[in-house]
Amino acid sequence: MPAPRISPRAARSPLLGALLLGLSLPACSDGADPVAAASTPPSASTPPAAAPPAATQPGLAPGLVLEVWAEDVRDARSLALGPQGHVFVGSRRGDAVRALRDSNGDGRADQRITIAEKLTMPNGIAVRGDDLYVATNGAVLRFPGRAADPAGEGAPQRIRSLPTERHHGWRYLDVDPQGRLVVAIGAPCNVCDRPDFATLERFDAQGGNVEVIAHGVRNSVGFDWDAQGRLWFTDNGRDWLGDDSPPDEINRMDREGAHYGFPWCHGGDVPDPDFDERACADFVPPAQRLGAHVAALGIHFYSGDMLRDYRGGAFVAEHGSWNRSEKAGYRVMYAQIEQGQVRDYRPVVDVWLDGQEVSGRPVDLLTLPDGSLLISDDHGDRIWRLRAAGE
Repeated sequence: MPAPRISPRAARSPLLGALLLGLSLPACSDGADPVAAASTPPSASTPPAAAPPAATQPGLAPGLVLEVWAEDVRDARSLALGPQGHVFVGSRRGDAVRALRDSNGDGRADQRITIAEKLTMPNGIAVRGDDLYVATNGAVLRFPGRAADPAGEGAPQRIRSLPTERHHGWRYLDVDPQGRLVVAIGAPCNVCDRPDFATLERFDAQGGNVEVIAHGVRNSVGFDWDAQGRLWFTDNGRDWLGDDSPPDEINRMDREGAHYGFPWCHGGDVPDPDFDERACADFVPPAQRLGAHVAALGIHFYSGDMLRDYRGGAFVAEHGSWNRSEKAGYRVMYAQIEQGQVRDYRPVVDVWLDGQEVSGRPVDLLTLPDGSLLISDDHGDRIWRLRAAGE
């Protein structure tokens, strides 16, 4: 078994170096493009014990421990939890959907199954009952029964066609509290006004009864519902207005069908220089303005028991800037939310950016049944586990 790859940043870091030296898992192969389904039987292995975390972990909020849950998960993106404890993982640059599982409860994945390969940008992953849903660049696919039995067989069912433009063509998918599916249709551009794009769409489990529930959403790659059933979603601001403008956003949906500004207004108060026909006052402002270009992706309300100080608020994965002169983001934040308002926004995990050197990019977040938090990392091809010290 090859030794895990360790970046120069990790080699210097007492936190990441200790984590990565201690754990490796067998690699999975990846394929190429269109739509086909395949499955491989589960593989099980017992990885070597991870080195104990450092007594003080720089870059973490007090009382938290970060460790590797799975390695060699190519381009790990969206996460969803199945009824038998499997974690389903999507991909943007790869072509596969996988299921991983910690079968012996030691805090590390030791089993993995390839659900499907040769898919086009299978980024969006959702579980509804026993069925697995995958949003690709051109369709929403249903894999009947595969959420409950990942090793099962059968071709996917195409329940809804989606646009095939590749710019912002990786779709985020989730299931709302009423069991309906919601998918983000990102704008196929930096800034443009294109019908049927920059929206959030909702439809039933068969792909019918389609409704647009939000307009003017440039590129959302994460949403979740709070305990009151309100939808919150991230949105990535446009490029090329400078290092510090416009802000990325966290938005709250108070009214279905509302417009959040794109392409005329960004961040609630930044008019677009190329689209000036409408004023920012016409649109819903963000619930929280974030740093420019931090690329906020996953947002996840925490309701578990292990991380008690974070109950009721939302974790946010800032994937990190791609064209800012000084990099920003590359961390997991926490939005403290009270009575529908963001009262505080602070870092929880900030270990992947050292100066201008990047060792990881968080994408999505998922609470495991034990209350720990998984964080996918498409730069490091890993899934991390955040837990309370002593748990």
